[in-house]
Amino acid sequence: MEILHRDNDIIVCIKERGLLSQYDEKKPDMISALKEICGCEVYPVHRLDKEVGGVMVYALTQKSAASLSAQVADRSFEKQYIALLHGVPEKAEDTLEDLLYFDKAKNKSFTVKKERRGVKKAILDYSTVETKDSTTLVRVRLHTGRTHQIRVQFASRKMPLVGDRRYGARDEASFIHLWSEKIEFTHPVTGKKMTFEAPQDF
Repeated sequence: MEILHRDNDIIVCIKERGLLSQYDEKKPDMISALKEICGCEVYPVHRLDKEVGGVMVYALTQKSAASLSAQVADRSFEKQYIALLHGVPEKAEDTLEDLLYFDKAKNKSFTVKKERRGVKKAILDYSTVETKDSTTLVRVRLHTGRTHQIRVQFASRKMPLVGDRRYGARDEASFIHLWSEKIEFTHPVTGKKMTFEAPQDF
């Protein structure tokens, strides 16, 4: 595993595709792997889908976990992704806002029109990087962290991510073309602004 930064309070690393970002007794997961590396407790503060890789931060103390989780909640924790879409957005850059409902039984999110129990607002900004051969590479900044948010928000606009057959892609790509490219947050102890990047070419 590639480690980008480590101190007494946090560890920043690159999650590989196929690993769960949270602990699981039966499947390979980041928490177990990081515990072996650090020799201490490891606390998740944000998530990545199993099929998605990229840069993540984990807390090594409960105090740091509480601070980072608060930053995620108040949206001062910045998350930026790179994604390859089927199709071309009408606008080169835009803000997408939807109401999402996550069906646990189906492990799938859906856009809905009305607020009700279990429905949450999802907001993201995107900007086009390149359009080529009926696909578009976009950079995405999340304002909310809903399950499968980027995947379902674009798929609901008939632009599923390349390789994302769960949300309508009809290609033969071997992986979902979505990557956690950059995170920005305030160190939970020193108060220093920290930025970490993991560029990815699709």
